[in-house]
Amino acid sequence: MSVRIKNIGIIGVGGVGGYFGGKLCSLKNTGDFRVSFIARGAHLRAIQESGLLLNSENEGDMVCKPSLATDDFNQLPPLDLCLICVKAFDLAPVLPRLAPHIGDETFVVPLMNGIDIDSRIRKVIKNGILFPACISLGTKIQNPGRVLQRGGDCYVLSGPDPLNPGIKPDEIVRVFEAAKLEFRWTPGIQSEIWKKFIFISGYALVSAAFNKTLGEILEDAETRKTTEKIISEAISIAKGLGVSLPADIAPKSLLRAHAFPPETQTSFQRDFERSDKMDERDLYAGSMIRLAHDLGIEIPETKKFFEVLEQRKPWRWGTPN
Repeated sequence: MSVRIKNIGIIGVGGVGGYFGGKLCSLKNTGDFRVSFIARGAHLRAIQESGLLLNSENEGDMVCKPSLATDDFNQLPPLDLCLICVKAFDLAPVLPRLAPHIGDETFVVPLMNGIDIDSRIRKVIKNGILFPACISLGTKIQNPGRVLQRGGDCYVLSGPDPLNPGIKPDEIVRVFEAAKLEFRWTPGIQSEIWKKFIFISGYALVSAAFNKTLGEILEDAETRKTTEKIISEAISIAKGLGVSLPADIAPKSLLRAHAFPPETQTSFQRDFERSDKMDERDLYAGSMIRLAHDLGIEIPETKKFFEVLEQRKPWRWGTPN
């Protein structure tokens, strides 16, 4: 396989970074690829000692050993491909440390939920080729050094960099295929990002507020109706911004949860339940509230749930991003 991508960086090795980064580690056996993990804490120590154990529902257990696992950005080589897989609240502190390792021809692909991730990145990292993306993947850190994948379609869907619209992802596609991963391409990536956000924002807020799994939300009339309302408010914002969406986006977004096992918790719910952990309330509710204000759109249900979350677990880590 002849591609210029050799140095691959996985920034954040949680569920998403662990799945894609773990499978990319197999490239070390096919050439002079170097896969670097940025992780931290007990999870990092376990990876350094024994590698990352990835358990996939379709492929079973895989022991994935990166070329480098560290929490020190200074140890990173100049990167040819960078997958940013951190939580939204970690993005701002990560970007200045990552920027020196991004060259003009580095492919940067953020595998993060959110409708403003690309603009947040571009405020700090001015160079590189930034392909907006979204994913459908059910993963979590089961315990330090072990990532569990259950549900989702397990592919990256990406699209053009507005600053470099003529550059295609052919090299990334070949690298992903070599690692038995799938990288899909669409010119309408912003529509896809909004479709993903519309789905996950409603379930994220409701799952945390009611402490219910995806299956329990669908089965309960109250939580199902509440999720529908938040989905509708997100759709109204997208339309206000001129985003093209299918006519049946609302019912499809609600029923999309059926693609995951009924016992699935959202990652936001898991983070919210931990008193010692930050969460992505600003990503799912804060960004909607700001956009709605700018557009003059009322979103009472989203605001209500933002306030419920704040009452149950006041934000105490400074101003959210």
